[in-house]
Amino acid sequence: HPPGDGDDNDDDDPPAAETQPPAEAPEKPETPEPSALRIDLEGIQERVLAFPVPEGRYGQIAGLKGKVLFTLFPLEGARQQNRLPSAPPPARGKLQVYNFDDLSHDTLIHGVSHFTLSMDGKTLLYRAGNRLRALKAGEKPPRDGDEPGRKTGWLDLGRLKVLVEPQAEWEQMYREAWRLQRDNFWTEDMSGVDWQAVYRRYFPLLRRIATRTEFSDLLWEMQGELGTSHAYEMGGDYPPEPDYPQGFLAADFRYDPDTDSYRLTHIVQGDNWTRRAASPLAKPGLNLKPGDRLLAINGRRVGRDVSPQELLLNQAGNEVLLTFAPQNGGEPRSFPVKTLYSEFPARYREWVETNRRRVHEATGGRVGYIHIPDMGADGYAEFHRGYLAEVEREGLIVDVRNNRGGNVSSLILEKLARRHLGYDIRRYGDPLPYPPESAIGPMVALCNQYSASDGDMFSHAFKMMGLGPLIGVRTWGGVIGIDFRDTLVDGGLTTQPAYSFYFKDVGWKVENYGVEPDIEVEIRPQDYVAGRDPQLERAIEEILRRLEENPPTLPDFGGRPNLSPPELPAPA
Repeated sequence: HPPGDGDDNDDDDPPAAETQPPAEAPEKPETPEPSALRIDLEGIQERVLAFPVPEGRYGQIAGLKGKVLFTLFPLEGARQQNRLPSAPPPARGKLQVYNFDDLSHDTLIHGVSHFTLSMDGKTLLYRAGNRLRALKAGEKPPRDGDEPGRKTGWLDLGRLKVLVEPQAEWEQMYREAWRLQRDNFWTEDMSGVDWQAVYRRYFPLLRRIATRTEFSDLLWEMQGELGTSHAYEMGGDYPPEPDYPQGFLAADFRYDPDTDSYRLTHIVQGDNWTRRAASPLAKPGLNLKPGDRLLAINGRRVGRDVSPQELLLNQAGNEVLLTFAPQNGGEPRSFPVKTLYSEFPARYREWVETNRRRVHEATGGRVGYIHIPDMGADGYAEFHRGYLAEVEREGLIVDVRNNRGGNVSSLILEKLARRHLGYDIRRYGDPLPYPPESAIGPMVALCNQYSASDGDMFSHAFKMMGLGPLIGVRTWGGVIGIDFRDTLVDGGLTTQPAYSFYFKDVGWKVENYGVEPDIEVEIRPQDYVAGRDPQLERAIEEILRRLEENPPTLPDFGGRPNLSPPELPAPA
């Protein structure tokens, strides 16, 4: 039965044994009650004192008798911190202590993820990645010993044996996921959905599922009754799967039947300064060119029946030996390269730079182009990488197609909304606009059906703010935000749509519908095949028209001040 539906058999009620009064215990000597702590809230903000430690990125804080414990983490970019709650936390923190007796500040432990104290404050348990250690609170651990045991404090988690009854666990997780939606959904009436009835509708199916995958599917169906975006289910206790990751070369090959080999047709032009976004075949000194033939990988011949992909299976991140023959018929040569786990970063960079080059060539360098892949750390970094250079041009195309969402759209819109209000005039060099990094000319934005979540919000706000026309097709249509916070007992995660968005002009109507572009342009399958981008072409056409109608110009900066002293009147 769903919790709280008034049924006599409600599983929320404690078992009968727990409701009985406890048996009489022998009397214990009375201990004096501790004096109550009274906090004087009047003017408390005026009594704040800075804690005497250097500035830093601090995490947890906990008090002991005469001491304070806290964690300190290194300063690092946000892109290094992206992880799901179910992933093991990195152990990069320091557990530090401040002693009020002698006003000392010291580091107790390195390599800490998280810590907790026992109820009496005498024992500390800290996590280091996937390891746990119990120590006396506020003191340094033994220097020697990394093996589990009482002396070192490390816990042997391998000794823990857990008996799981899947059906009982799935029932509890089902109730928990249902409760989390009930308690955290953005509106108390669940948008008119009878949430008790939904519980009863799907609960009987629990007895018919046999795998964790089927349980996930059941949760998706239950949460789908809300008809709302961002109600996700992910992770959980799945058995390990065989993993044979493909190694990638970020290059294109075509089979040549005349030589029974694979001809190199294209090397992806990524970011050669970072290995994860560069083709291994673009390394300086290799001097490979389209038309060169791949003959072998790790000594095994490629051919009609053996493709390069087959020989790169289970080679992700490994060094492999490639044998190439030049297209002009010279001697074959072999050399090692390290394969990529994914070639997406390299192909993405090439796609962006190809679009930028198209825009520059079609507009004579007058118009800039930036793409924003998401509204998180990666997207914010990518925006600034392109914007700081491209905003100097007369016009700007902002591409949010395939934007995966996030929460930084307002920060990006603040930058795009800047306009020249004044200039710093120098003797040498061009005038510098004020505010800095502000646009002088027109903008257009591109969107598509994969502009999602905060990408939806950006697209609509771009129109509302009058920054320019929106070109493409209607966006995804999901603008209810979530927290990645509560995990289920097996490590799975469900999300509760908690922040529904309301626009002043259209109200709630972006959710489950999306944002209509001002100028609708589809990309047809034949366009993809031919390598055409009619949406980008239409954006170029539109921004050139606007530049023609209203060309941006700088002031003539005339009437410069003359600070020479005035002529004195002639003596009488």
